[in-house]
Amino acid sequence: MPFLLQPFTVEFFVRALAGGVLVAVICGVVGTWVVIRGMAFLGEAIGHGMLPGVALATVLGAPVLLGAALSAAAMSGAIGLLQRRGRLSYDTSIGLLFVAMLSLGVIIVSHSRSFATDATALLFGDILAIRPDDIAVLAAAVVVTIGVAAGFHRSFVVTAFDARIARTLGLRPQLAHVVLVALVTVAVVASYQAVGTLLVVGLLLAPAVAARAWTTRIPATMIVATLVGAAAVLTGLLVSWHFATAAGASIAAAAVLLAALSASIRAVLARATRRRRPVDAGPAHSPEHAPELAPVALPERTR
Repeated sequence: MPFLLQPFTVEFFVRALAGGVLVAVICGVVGTWVVIRGMAFLGEAIGHGMLPGVALATVLGAPVLLGAALSAAAMSGAIGLLQRRGRLSYDTSIGLLFVAMLSLGVIIVSHSRSFATDATALLFGDILAIRPDDIAVLAAAVVVTIGVAAGFHRSFVVTAFDARIARTLGLRPQLAHVVLVALVTVAVVASYQAVGTLLVVGLLLAPAVAARAWTTRIPATMIVATLVGAAAVLTGLLVSWHFATAAGASIAAAAVLLAALSASIRAVLARATRRRRPVDAGPAHSPEHAPELAPVALPERTR
């Protein structure tokens, strides 16, 4: 049997690959909106905001995924509450709660003796320990994510373009923002077991960044981001198997490397196209201007 195909004969590796691909689907859909809306800091904050719930669930012997979901939901709700009731800006509210939740998580960990062997899994995930019931939960999360993203697609697009236009069209941009934050929360919680609290944003952002270099339409970006994420999962797992590296960190590193490779290839092709272009050709025909025009064409994507 070929050396590279050997891991596919092991059951836990196949489960990890299946779970990782489902996570890639969720992150491909949600990560596209995170990149378009510039919500990377929110994803990072929710990732760290899960730490108290995960730590408390581990201490009490409760399901870790449940603790992560409750903690992340509390983080998201508190951000919205601070923004509406107080005088703090959105990023300031995120920053304060980020520090508060992370500190609370560290306090819980520091007072527990049960984290001696669980710290690595808590921070970097344990995708190789995914069980069939975890895969079922991820599959349900995929269905919810795709359903909500499709149902609110028009609201998301118009709100990203101009919130005032969204209000004029009766699309309720505030509701769209709340739903988008909820989707980010679902994506972060679903990705937690695969890559942990520290690396979850890498899998959420990097595939979408890689896809945006080649696409201008949002659905196409989601599809390409999903494929890049799945490739990162496969590559990371193979590297982890053959070189005895941490699986979650290998997946996140592979995703970032694929994003860097995508940007590099796009830049090389753009330079080559410029050299072949006639001197009298107008700038409007230059391919490198396509990404700049993409935001202007956003309302057309709702059709």
